[in-house]
Amino acid sequence: MSNVTHLQCINCLKTLDPAIIDYTCPHCGSNLDVHYNMKDVAAQLTKKGLSENRDYSVFRYLPLLPIENDLHRPPVTVGWTPLIKAELLEKSLGIRELYLKDDGRNPSASFKDRASVIGMIKALEKGRKIITGASTGNAASSLSCLTATKDLKTIIFVPKTAPQAKIAQLLVFGATVFTVRGTYDDAFDLCTSASEKWGWYNRNTGMNPYLSEGKKTCAMEISEQLGWKVPDALFVSVGDGCIIGGIHKGFRDLLELGFIDRIPRLFGVQAHGSDAVTRAIESDGIIRSIEADTIADSISVNLPRDGMKAVRAIKDTDGHALRVTDEEILQAIPKVARGASVFGEPAGVTAFAGLIKALEQKLISPDSSVVCVITGNGLKDIASAMKSVGIPTEIPKGPEGLKTLESMIV
Repeated sequence: MSNVTHLQCINCLKTLDPAIIDYTCPHCGSNLDVHYNMKDVAAQLTKKGLSENRDYSVFRYLPLLPIENDLHRPPVTVGWTPLIKAELLEKSLGIRELYLKDDGRNPSASFKDRASVIGMIKALEKGRKIITGASTGNAASSLSCLTATKDLKTIIFVPKTAPQAKIAQLLVFGATVFTVRGTYDDAFDLCTSASEKWGWYNRNTGMNPYLSEGKKTCAMEISEQLGWKVPDALFVSVGDGCIIGGIHKGFRDLLELGFIDRIPRLFGVQAHGSDAVTRAIESDGIIRSIEADTIADSISVNLPRDGMKAVRAIKDTDGHALRVTDEEILQAIPKVARGASVFGEPAGVTAFAGLIKALEQKLISPDSSVVCVITGNGLKDIASAMKSVGIPTEIPKGPEGLKTLESMIV
């Protein structure tokens, strides 16, 4: 049985009934927070219980998830991704302690599985037959992966520019896919209109308050994997803002339960060409639409749909919003791969590019402990990976090949 007590608007602060409201605030249109009976949660979720729990997935935190039970869980394991100590990168950056949370190890190779599994279960609990979502690729392929074995039709809207690898995932898992002649934001708006017209369950980031609850499990895992000693700082890429907002929520919940004694400083890293959240933090805190253009397609967003939660996460933790160029993002792909054996897509390594920038700007001390969240696997975007490393050297076969090798490497 769910421990959810109510929803609350993050803007007008009105309290709402989750049995009536599915998405945004009916009074001001803003996004919602999910609240729990923390007394009941504390009785069901303990450090001792977790130490004995062999369910290494997001469902180990079931008392703090907004679902009735885990009966609808998929056959694949979502969550409990590795936290890798990157010793070579520590030395090259001159930082005391650096970990990479490799969420590219999730079933669809993306962080977004944490949200999709909750969205899928909520749809099934509500008796819906169709679930829909708009995405630059990862959220959609995640949803398609996790609903593949369920009696739940999945309809996806993606911009026509989405990488082919991500579209291939959608089709392989059996989703109905519409490529929209426009941006991610155009796909989002069309998806929302369709869900309103036909009553489909909407998995869209920002609109659906329960997605952050899935994403917060990343913060819980990091805390548990570090023995409940949180890092000084956490870096994560920011597009719509839902991931950093969810991570913030996870740390807040753990702090309220007394599992941790503080929340890390949260650093949101954006591409120069998709920096609406950074602009908001540098000005009046209001999210305004921009014309996004970046190689990091997963965080290329005109209007961040969870921007207010992202701003709150950064400001409340004395964090920082950072911009990095597409070139810096591309350079980070081989740096992370060769320094920690982790292959990240452009948006995935944006966090690491931000860490380099933060050290250069002296925003954090070299004596810090840091976690960078790698949100997606590099196989999602091979074209960008090839741009980051160039092409292999072609040589002749046979004896001529040996001669060529001798001239090149001996």
